[in-house]
Amino acid sequence: MEGKKQVRTRIVPFRLLPDEYSKLETSWKKTTIRRLSEYLRRLIFNKPVTAYVRNQSLDEFMAEMVLLRKELNAIGVNFNQAVHRLHTLDHLPQMQAWLNVFERDKDVFFDKVDEIKKRINLISDQWLQ
Repeated sequence: MEGKKQVRTRIVPFRLLPDEYSKLETSWKKTTIRRLSEYLRRLIFNKPVTAYVRNQSLDEFMAEMVLLRKELNAIGVNFNQAVHRLHTLDHLPQMQAWLNVFERDKDVFFDKVDEIKKRINLISDQWLQ
Protein backbone atom coordinates (compact mmCIF):
# COMPACT_ATOMS: atom_id res chain seq x y z
CA MET A 1 0.00 0.00 0.00
CA GLU A 2 1.32 3.40 -0.94
CA GLY A 3 1.94 6.06 1.68
CA LYS A 4 -0.43 8.98 1.96
CA LYS A 5 0.52 12.05 0.00
CA GLN A 6 1.47 14.84 2.35
CA VAL A 7 -0.24 18.14 1.75
CA ARG A 8 1.39 21.35 2.83
CA THR A 9 -1.09 23.24 4.96
CA ARG A 10 1.02 25.78 6.80
CA ILE A 11 1.69 29.19 5.21
CA VAL A 12 4.59 31.34 6.34
CA PRO A 13 4.17 34.83 4.91
CA PHE A 14 6.94 37.37 5.08
CA ARG A 15 7.63 40.67 3.37
CA LEU A 16 10.53 41.77 1.20
CA LEU A 17 11.69 45.07 -0.17
CA PRO A 18 11.42 45.40 -3.96
CA ASP A 19 15.19 45.10 -4.43
CA GLU A 20 15.30 42.07 -2.11
CA TYR A 21 12.56 40.39 -4.10
CA SER A 22 14.36 41.28 -7.33
CA LYS A 23 17.54 39.58 -6.08
CA LEU A 24 15.56 36.56 -4.94
CA GLU A 25 13.77 36.30 -8.26
CA THR A 26 17.03 36.67 -10.21
CA SER A 27 18.59 33.85 -8.19
CA TRP A 28 15.51 31.68 -8.62
CA LYS A 29 15.37 32.24 -12.42
CA LYS A 30 18.94 30.93 -12.72
CA THR A 31 17.85 27.54 -11.39
CA THR A 32 15.98 24.59 -12.81
CA ILE A 33 13.20 24.94 -10.21
CA ARG A 34 9.87 26.05 -11.63
CA ARG A 35 8.12 27.39 -8.54
CA LEU A 36 9.41 30.06 -6.20
CA SER A 37 7.92 28.25 -3.19
CA GLU A 38 9.88 25.09 -4.00
CA TYR A 39 13.05 27.17 -4.41
CA LEU A 40 12.53 28.80 -0.99
CA ARG A 41 11.85 25.43 0.67
CA ARG A 42 15.09 24.04 -0.73
CA LEU A 43 17.03 27.06 0.51
CA ILE A 44 15.48 26.94 3.98
CA PHE A 45 16.10 23.22 4.43
CA ASN A 46 19.59 23.25 2.85
CA LYS A 47 18.60 20.96 0.01
CA PRO A 48 20.54 21.04 -3.27
CA VAL A 49 19.59 23.61 -5.88
CA THR A 50 20.61 23.05 -9.49
CA ALA A 51 21.51 26.22 -11.34
CA TYR A 52 21.89 26.84 -15.04
CA VAL A 53 25.51 27.50 -15.93
CA ARG A 54 26.70 29.36 -19.01
CA ASN A 55 30.20 28.82 -20.27
CA GLN A 56 31.38 32.21 -21.50
CA SER A 57 34.40 30.83 -23.37
CA LEU A 58 32.13 28.41 -25.25
CA ASP A 59 29.70 31.24 -26.03
CA GLU A 60 32.55 33.34 -27.43
CA PHE A 61 33.84 30.37 -29.40
CA MET A 62 30.41 29.73 -30.90
CA ALA A 63 30.03 33.39 -31.87
CA GLU A 64 33.38 33.27 -33.66
CA MET A 65 32.48 30.00 -35.38
CA VAL A 66 29.22 31.50 -36.65
CA LEU A 67 31.12 34.43 -38.19
CA LEU A 68 33.72 32.12 -39.71
CA ARG A 69 30.99 29.89 -41.11
CA LYS A 70 29.39 32.89 -42.82
CA GLU A 71 32.73 33.97 -44.27
CA LEU A 72 33.51 30.45 -45.47
CA ASN A 73 30.07 30.18 -47.03
CA ALA A 74 30.60 33.44 -48.93
CA ILE A 75 34.03 32.28 -50.09
CA GLY A 76 32.54 28.95 -51.18
CA VAL A 77 29.87 30.74 -53.22
CA ASN A 78 32.53 32.89 -54.89
CA PHE A 79 34.66 29.82 -55.55
CA ASN A 80 31.71 27.97 -57.07
CA GLN A 81 30.91 30.94 -59.31
CA ALA A 82 34.54 31.15 -60.41
CA VAL A 83 34.66 27.48 -61.35
CA HIS A 84 31.36 27.76 -63.20
CA ARG A 85 32.66 30.82 -65.06
CA LEU A 86 35.91 29.01 -65.97
CA HIS A 87 33.89 26.26 -67.62
CA THR A 88 32.14 28.78 -69.86
CA LEU A 89 35.21 30.77 -70.94
CA ASP A 90 36.81 30.16 -74.31
CA HIS A 91 39.27 33.05 -74.53
CA LEU A 92 42.71 32.90 -72.94
CA PRO A 93 42.79 36.51 -71.52
CA GLN A 94 39.45 36.02 -69.77
CA MET A 95 40.64 32.71 -68.38
CA GLN A 96 43.84 34.30 -67.04
CA ALA A 97 41.84 36.99 -65.20
CA TRP A 98 39.56 34.40 -63.63
CA LEU A 99 42.52 32.26 -62.63
CA ASN A 100 43.95 35.25 -60.78
CA VAL A 101 40.65 35.73 -58.94
CA PHE A 102 40.56 32.01 -58.20
CA GLU A 103 44.07 32.11 -56.70
CA ARG A 104 43.13 35.06 -54.48
CA ASP A 105 39.94 33.34 -53.29
CA LYS A 106 41.84 30.12 -52.69
CA ASP A 107 44.39 31.94 -50.51
CA VAL A 108 41.61 33.61 -48.50
CA PHE A 109 39.87 30.26 -48.09
CA PHE A 110 42.99 28.52 -46.80
CA ASP A 111 43.72 31.42 -44.45
CA LYS A 112 40.23 31.09 -42.95
CA VAL A 113 40.61 27.32 -42.61
CA ASP A 114 43.92 27.86 -40.79
CA GLU A 115 42.22 30.43 -38.52
CA ILE A 116 39.51 27.90 -37.70
CA LYS A 117 42.06 25.21 -36.92
CA LYS A 118 44.02 27.53 -34.62
CA ARG A 119 40.87 28.62 -32.78
CA ILE A 120 39.67 25.05 -32.35
CA ASN A 121 43.08 24.02 -31.03
CA LEU A 122 43.07 26.94 -28.58
CA ILE A 123 39.62 26.06 -27.26
CA SER A 124 40.42 22.35 -27.03
CA ASP A 125 43.62 23.14 -25.09
CA GLN A 126 41.60 25.23 -22.63
CA TRP A 127 39.03 22.46 -22.16
CA LEU A 128 41.60 19.70 -21.71
CA GLN A 129 43.53 21.49 -18.96
